[in-house]
Amino acid sequence: MSLSVHIRKRYGDFLLAIDLEHTGGICGVLGASGCGKTLTLKCIAGIEKPDEGKIILNGRTLFDSDQKINLKPQERHVGYMFQNYALFPHMTAEQNIICGMKGIPERLEETLSLMNIQECRNLYPRQLSGGQQQRTAMARILVRDPEILLLDEPFSALDSYLREIMQTQIHKILQDYGKDAVIVSHSRDEIYYLCDRAAVMHKGCILKYGMTEQVFKNPESAEAALLTGCKNIASAKKTGEKTVFVPDWGISFETGVPVKDDLEAVGIRAHYFDPGSGRNLFPVRIVEQREEPFENRILFRYEEQKEGTPDLWWRVPKNQTPAVRPVKIGVSPENILLLYKA
Repeated sequence: MSLSVHIRKRYGDFLLAIDLEHTGGICGVLGASGCGKTLTLKCIAGIEKPDEGKIILNGRTLFDSDQKINLKPQERHVGYMFQNYALFPHMTAEQNIICGMKGIPERLEETLSLMNIQECRNLYPRQLSGGQQQRTAMARILVRDPEILLLDEPFSALDSYLREIMQTQIHKILQDYGKDAVIVSHSRDEIYYLCDRAAVMHKGCILKYGMTEQVFKNPESAEAALLTGCKNIASAKKTGEKTVFVPDWGISFETGVPVKDDLEAVGIRAHYFDPGSGRNLFPVRIVEQREEPFENRILFRYEEQKEGTPDLWWRVPKNQTPAVRPVKIGVSPENILLLYKA
């Protein structure tokens, strides 16, 4: 599968400017609310029309402003699942699934079985649980055998317990069914768990795209680092081939890779700190320790850190929390994220 999206669309002061080349598998689009994630999906599905650009799926042009091509949604062979599932309340689950189709599709029984909703087929949406509603909405897409699935915040309507269960089920369904998909979410955990590739989106633009693990390992910009969960970010200056100075923290770090001249900031993920590390080891003052269900969140400041700057976050599993508060905390050079202008 290949999906090429190069479009521009303006909404008042907001400009959607997407340049994405997805080469197959499950792609997650990670971004905050209002960044244009849903608008991007709607443009691909044909619900919204871009002002200009091209959208090509598997070599087939869905939209081309220059060539005056704009296929209708039903002609695009794209399966779109709305954030609120958009089930018709006056129809049973089965009727929702086959709505708009001529006759009973051959894939109906297979799809009901795949989604494990055979016993729900004659129930109305109000009689279904949140998870059953989601699986019904997914079945409505799959029974049409689309070329690609577009899932808009598929777990946002579920409580935290059901969300984790459904993530596991949807992950297995996507793997078993073998469909390529684009999933948009503001949850980095969902993107990391479900998606082979990830695109980080900020203010209408794709900041970073690649294999999910690599995107999180090297987000490249402060905005992308923040969206992927980095808690500790500060402006920095290059001082050598593999050294940087962080004015707010009053310390210099050794880095794992060469530093480019246009360095803007560094980031350190909260799980990367290690008082046992012999590298980048500096005196600290522990400010507070907060207990969480499975971890402790330790807030600290470097000895020379500027007043008024945020405390640093260190997350550590409860069974690894030092019995005595450390006076120095280190971080491996390869765990210093080098961040440049987006």
